[in-house]
Amino acid sequence: MASDNIKSAMQTYGSFVGFVKWGTIVSVALAALVVLLIST
Repeated sequence: MASDNIKSAMQTYGSFVGFVKWGTIVSVALAALVVLLIST
């Protein structure tokens, strides 16, 4: 029973880390675009 809970937690953690990674990349790209638009 505990191993099922660990598997579920690891899956949730993995998807969360992936979401944070892509969210960071998109945020940095968007910030760079805004800076570029403001500077021109």
